[in-house]
Amino acid sequence: MSLTELLATFANNLLPVMLIGAAGFLLGRALHIDSRTLGRVIFYLFSPVLVFDLLLHNDLPLGEMARTIGFCLAVFATMSTLTLIVGKIARLDRLTMTAVLLTAAFANTGNYGLPLVAFAFGEDALAHATLYFVTTSILFNTVGVLIASLGHLDFKQAALGMLKVPTVYAVILAASLNQFHVTMPAPLERAIGLAADGAIPLMLILLGVELARVEWSHSLRALGLGAGLRLIVGPLVGFLLAIPFGLTGAAHQGNLVETATPAAVTNAVLATEYKLDTSLVTAIIFIGTILSPLTLTPLLVYLGR
Repeated sequence: MSLTELLATFANNLLPVMLIGAAGFLLGRALHIDSRTLGRVIFYLFSPVLVFDLLLHNDLPLGEMARTIGFCLAVFATMSTLTLIVGKIARLDRLTMTAVLLTAAFANTGNYGLPLVAFAFGEDALAHATLYFVTTSILFNTVGVLIASLGHLDFKQAALGMLKVPTVYAVILAASLNQFHVTMPAPLERAIGLAADGAIPLMLILLGVELARVEWSHSLRALGLGAGLRLIVGPLVGFLLAIPFGLTGAAHQGNLVETATPAAVTNAVLATEYKLDTSLVTAIIFIGTILSPLTLTPLLVYLGR
């Protein structure tokens, strides 16, 4: 694995993603952009439309779909369990534990992972990464909302809050249309396609805006745990679980990249929406995103061999 190979991989695959995020960072520095409003537009409109469009057009065989979904669920369960154990050992308080759990369990599989997989490995791997992202999105908009809510609310209130999440209904609607082979009218399909195409760039812009306004957390231990669990433990768990799930080829490439991406920017949206420790969440996202090329670049080189 030569330095030239690493630099070429970084320039061709990671740099384009980071350039759009950098544009958002500069906008966030130069203009008074309301990141909460932008985040809510993504949360309530663009994210569910993207999930709907991806799920509607995913044509992987049923067995491959089941394997990717099962792998994603296993990674989520393992990462959540490990984070809870580490958090207990570190004696994190409830709000800090919630912030670390969100950032460790929910990676940036959409606006970071999808373009990265597309650039590095093409459409076959992207099909698996897309399904991984959709599964993560469902988990994020159900279990993730529940976790964030539990920072302040009891279980019943938090569970009822999940019914207000539009992505849940987008998944149900897409599954129903696929099941009954319903064809949407051309104007509606084109409108959905336009919105879906704009979702990932908009998420990257939001990532940059959020990073421009990062508030450094005083909880350095929690910051290190969140970033380390996501960038180092995440891909290690992915490699180990890929063995029993029998992932090979494009499925192995697409899924493994998704396990290694930094914490999702949408964690900051949830942190703001549910009044968690936003400074800690945004700091973990910032550190993870800045350091991610150091772990992702050699991973891409390895998976590409």
